[in-house]
Amino acid sequence: MKKLNFGILGTGWIANEMADTLARSGDANLYAVASRETARAKAFAARYGIRKAYGSDAELLADPDVDVVYVASPHSRHAEQMLACLDAGKHILCEKAFTVTAKQAREVLARAREKKRVVAEAIWPRYMPMAKTIRDFCASDRIGRVYAVYCNLGYPVAGVPRLREPELAGGALLDVGVYTLNFAALVLGGEVTGFTSSAVKNELGVDTQGSIALTYSDGRMATLLYSVLGTTDRLGVIYGEKGYALVENINNFESLRAYDDDYNLIERVERPPQVTGYEYEVRAITEAILSGASECPDMPHAETIRIMELMDGIRHSWGLWYPGEKTE
Repeated sequence: MKKLNFGILGTGWIANEMADTLARSGDANLYAVASRETARAKAFAARYGIRKAYGSDAELLADPDVDVVYVASPHSRHAEQMLACLDAGKHILCEKAFTVTAKQAREVLARAREKKRVVAEAIWPRYMPMAKTIRDFCASDRIGRVYAVYCNLGYPVAGVPRLREPELAGGALLDVGVYTLNFAALVLGGEVTGFTSSAVKNELGVDTQGSIALTYSDGRMATLLYSVLGTTDRLGVIYGEKGYALVENINNFESLRAYDDDYNLIERVERPPQVTGYEYEVRAITEAILSGASECPDMPHAETIRIMELMDGIRHSWGLWYPGEKTE
């Protein structure tokens, strides 16, 4: 497969993870990086052997040799950056949360169709081989019809400024809760007919942890817990009429263990070897671009919008609106 030239917007933690992935996997050419500070971009470039270092987004986007831009900035900036990328003719792999609101997501994806460029949300578990393993398992009869799902995800990151402040679209839902919603969607699909949710907020009014109960058109349910106050076990549980399955680490699937209704282990699947786990989304967008597709089938645009709409509705049910959101 042809290697595309990737440029990275941002030099934070997730940008380092992607740069390390690209450098080690060889799935793409790690070509350029941009930061608001030229010195920081140059230091990042030296660390990973990147050819071009730029002191602004505009400089990177003006480089005709950049094929794909990986947007690694805080999600409060995603919409404006993606629109600029599209206007510059670049394909995009954008970190989660894709945007702050569903309205922003629809605007970005409409521009992508207009510009005939591939845009993909970098919600990494959706691209992993274990995601297909889980989908296929749920479609089989090993534990009977799946009727409910439970999962949780939490990390002790409440003090990070971008997660604390309303002006930065802070909160646990868009940062970690999005993974629990994606796990539910992976197992149960998209026919959500209702939800109930509650959250605990910090002194600035954004959520630090929350719970969500989703109901589906066929009577199935999902119960989700997420937090930035501390570490959880990251477990996913799939309940079927003839048994259940445990998925270890919904944020980077490690194993699936299935049990019958007498609690006997009947199947165990371990994840295949990986570089970091981020390589799969790089391969997916590369394949989509080279094949002339308009999106990545592992995370189609309709799914990105649907989950953004769910997060809008969940936040609004607690009375959390970000600054300027009501005037969008």
